[in-house]
Amino acid sequence: MVSTTMFVFPGVTLLKSNDLVNWEYCSNAVPRFDFSKCYDLDSCHRYAHGQWATSLKYHDNKFYLLFITLDEGGFLCTADRAEGPWEIRKLPKGFYDPGLFFDDDGRIYVTHGYSKISVTELNEDFSPKSKDSLVFTGTIRKGLEGMHVYKINGFYYLYGTYGGRDGIQVALRSRNIYGPYEEKVVIRDTTAGVNFGIHQGALIQTQTGEWWTMLFVDSGPFGRFPSLQPVSWKDGWPMVGVNGKAVATYQKPNVGKSYPVKSLPTSDEFNKNMLGMQWGWNHNPDPEKWSLKERPGWLRLKTGKPVSGLREARNSLTQRPFAAYDGSLTHVETRMDISGMKDGDIAGLAMFQDPYAFIAVQQEAGQRNIIMVNNGKVIDALPVKENSIYFSCSVSNVSGSAHFGYSTDNKNYLALGNELKMRFNLSVFTGNKFCLFNYATRGPGGYVDIDWFRVNPLKKK
Repeated sequence: MVSTTMFVFPGVTLLKSNDLVNWEYCSNAVPRFDFSKCYDLDSCHRYAHGQWATSLKYHDNKFYLLFITLDEGGFLCTADRAEGPWEIRKLPKGFYDPGLFFDDDGRIYVTHGYSKISVTELNEDFSPKSKDSLVFTGTIRKGLEGMHVYKINGFYYLYGTYGGRDGIQVALRSRNIYGPYEEKVVIRDTTAGVNFGIHQGALIQTQTGEWWTMLFVDSGPFGRFPSLQPVSWKDGWPMVGVNGKAVATYQKPNVGKSYPVKSLPTSDEFNKNMLGMQWGWNHNPDPEKWSLKERPGWLRLKTGKPVSGLREARNSLTQRPFAAYDGSLTHVETRMDISGMKDGDIAGLAMFQDPYAFIAVQQEAGQRNIIMVNNGKVIDALPVKENSIYFSCSVSNVSGSAHFGYSTDNKNYLALGNELKMRFNLSVFTGNKFCLFNYATRGPGGYVDIDWFRVNPLKKK
């Protein structure tokens, strides 16, 4: 399974599973993206842009990842193993929401488009062999996109979505890849509350012949989360869920064998020589400005060129919260050694989107204050004399709110500032993320050391 990481790197993250339920990180196909200075936050940015809608295929003992960036065009990553190493190359043409397909006669196609779906045949070097052929125009509403291509029992199926919070998953069917296509809604289920429409993904057949689909759920400020749903074939159509509704719980897929329960890592003691795959840098990191080796057991974040705020700051390390909708809180704590800060430096823990909020230490004229900033405004501040400080952030996975706290002994945490009302803003186009940061507003040379980042455990059923 491949994810859309957009402007976060290492990116184009793959996960692997033996049973479609228990997943683990596999590889990052693109460690960094050096096709524009904007990915270095060099007077521009790629928020809401970057890598989109990757098509993952395995063909003739090779893995393929085809994706588009709205600004730089199309790219193809290839590898002999999902674990890598991956090679990336820019293509002469990019395709919006590409669906890569290797036909059984050796031909290569890609479906693409928004509202108007086209098919293009490709050469072996993945350059266009034919002109774009319009094969289907959305009949339900605008926004048909995200097509995946399958050939099953002599039919070509295009499996896509009418996007948006109330997304509709549809299948198109034809005996010819160029159509004409007939259309069928396979699920339209918009859940009240935090979750919205379930849509856009892929069809999967297990070793035992069962059919499933991995779609995503628009989960408000938390972004999009995968949703595994059963598929039953009715009159040649892949119908999703049970009686037209998505299931919240269901019997696991039968893959012919049982596998142990696995959970993706969250907490980090920073005691290894490389960061865990739960982390991603906001845009390309500057490798000279962070280290796990200069102080073993700690993550060192150094300041770079002065910036005006967190959105412009490089080497901000992010991690998405895992949402649970039982009313529980996701609570994180971190310890930070601030003795290496310089005047004008601001370092702390944020919940990052638009708007964002954070709790941090700010140093001015040799004096340090703990500040809480919400949507660009300093809400509260108090002096701190200690060289070691602890920060916390508690997130309500129901209301979508975040609160911040601090401690000088890691025992007694005190609240500071006010509540962040988290949003999913298209100006960023990812879910809210925890963020460790250190940036300069005057000059470089300062640093902070982070001892650990700990997330309260979420039990997996």
